[in-house]
Amino acid sequence: METIAALVCNKPGELAVAQRPRPVRGEGEALVAPRRVGICGTDYHIYEGNQPFLNYPRVMGHELAVEVVEAPSDSGLEIGGIYVVNPYISCGTCIACRKGKFNCCTKIAVLGVHRDGGMASLISIPVGNLVRAEGLSADECAMVEFLAIGAHAVSRAAVSSDDRVLLIGAGPIGLGAALFASLAGGAVTVIDKDAGRLDAAARLVPNCKTVHAVDDFAARLDAITDSEGFDVVFDATGSRTSIEEGFKYVTNGGRYVLVSVVKGDINFVDADFHRKEISLFGSRNALKADFERVIAAIKAGDAKSRDWITHRTSLSGAVQDLPKWVTDKTGLIKAVIEIS
Repeated sequence: METIAALVCNKPGELAVAQRPRPVRGEGEALVAPRRVGICGTDYHIYEGNQPFLNYPRVMGHELAVEVVEAPSDSGLEIGGIYVVNPYISCGTCIACRKGKFNCCTKIAVLGVHRDGGMASLISIPVGNLVRAEGLSADECAMVEFLAIGAHAVSRAAVSSDDRVLLIGAGPIGLGAALFASLAGGAVTVIDKDAGRLDAAARLVPNCKTVHAVDDFAARLDAITDSEGFDVVFDATGSRTSIEEGFKYVTNGGRYVLVSVVKGDINFVDADFHRKEISLFGSRNALKADFERVIAAIKAGDAKSRDWITHRTSLSGAVQDLPKWVTDKTGLIKAVIEIS
C-alpha cells in the first residue's frame, strides 16, 4: 500500500510523524500537495487539549498553500499550480448555507479540526475550496486564511473612518483584524501584555496606537478616547477574563466583536449592556469575499510575508518545534511548516 507522511496529534501533548494510506481523490475533489502550512492558535490549542470541537487522533493544519496534483478535467484547476485553501467545508443546503453564511454551516467540517488537515504530504479536498491566487507565492498563500479571519471580523463590525477601534490581543488573528480595521479607515489601538507583539503591531498595522496591558493601561485607554470608549472593540485573546473585561471599553451605541473562542460561559453586566445598547457579534471563520479581500491586500503590498512569517520548520521538525512554541512565543508572529 502506498503511504504518505502526516503529522498526527494522537492525544493532547503527543505529536508524531506517521505513515498513512495515500488519499484517494473523491468525486468533485482535487488531490493536492501542501507546500506551506501555517501553524495557528487552533493547532496549539489542539496540542494542549483546549479545542472544543475536536476528536483525537487528528492531523492538524488549515492555513494552507497547496500544489494541485490531480483534479477533475472540468475543474479549471492548473496541475502544478499553487492555490490557497478555504478550509471550511460546508454542506451547501442548511439554513446558514441557504443564506450565504457558509462560514457557520450547521454541518461544517473544518480541515484540521473536524476532519484531517494539511500537515501531510497529500490531501484530497473539494475543488470549490481551492482559491485561485495568481501571482502569490507559497508563503503568501499560507497567510491568506488567518488574515481572512480578521478581515471577516472587520466586515462583521462594518468598520469605517468614523470609528475608534480597540483590538485586544495582538496574536496573528488580532493583528489581521487590526490591519483590516486600519485599511477600512478606523483609528486603531492595539493592546496586549506582550511588548514584543505590540512592536509587531506598530510595524504591521498602519497608523495604529499601542498600549501595554500593565499597570495603568485603563487610564491610557480612557485618554485615547477622552473617556468616551471605543466605537468598535474586538477581542482576539482566547481569554474569558479578557472577553468579560472588554465590555467596559465599548462606547454607548458601540459594537463588540468576539473573534476568539473559549470553553465555558461568558458573563457581563446586563444593565450596562442595555444602558449602552451594545451590539454584540460573534465572528466565525471567513467567507470567500474575505479571502478575495486578503488576496487583493497582499497584491497591493499591504501584507508582506517576510514581515509576518517569523519562524519555519519541517514536518518532522514540528514534532519538537510546535510544543516549544506553545509556551515560548518570543518574537513569534506566524510559524509555517515547509513541505517539499
